[in-house]
Amino acid sequence: MLKIGVLVSGGGTNLQAIFDAIDSGKIRNAQVKVVISNNAGAYALERARHKGVEALCLSPKSFESRDAFNQALLETVDSYDLDLIVLAGYLVTIPEAMIRRYRNRIINIHPSLIPSFCGVGYYGLKVHEAALSRGVKITGATVHFVDEGVDSGPILLQKAVEVKDGDTPKTLQQRVMEEAEWIILPKAIDMIANGEISLGE
Repeated sequence: MLKIGVLVSGGGTNLQAIFDAIDSGKIRNAQVKVVISNNAGAYALERARHKGVEALCLSPKSFESRDAFNQALLETVDSYDLDLIVLAGYLVTIPEAMIRRYRNRIINIHPSLIPSFCGVGYYGLKVHEAALSRGVKITGATVHFVDEGVDSGPILLQKAVEVKDGDTPKTLQQRVMEEAEWIILPKAIDMIANGEISLGE
């Protein structure tokens, strides 16, 4: 059974997609052990509690330094003996010590087809604003391993989504979530849990 920790900053729609996929059997041999947010008001924490999953808030603002927060985050994650860490809209930089400890065991969902519209400053609606201002006809989402860079780790899965005339950043964001993110993130977790994608050491 693959033990998963999910790190999230906001509403947790991707977290809900993971829960739904576990319930429906689309994710096999995996369970979410803990959900951690940097935001005490994140609805994702409510989603976790509703499923009987431990929900924790660890905010950098609660610590005297970023180093102290990074240490606390790493110790908290370590305490759950996790096999996989999923970043589902987590807007905090992952400590390098954690990336080293969990090399190729941290995955992220990004709302574009990497290498387009990714890297520093590209998150949330900003990604879709950039796609629309560039005039692309196809966008999508990417699941990738996390390394020391921003959105630079090895790509696991991608799914394309059509950009339609009259799209706003919000309508495009919703379509990318529904047609790509909520499909490929659970799929990647299922593939990892069942040996179709190997976790590196």
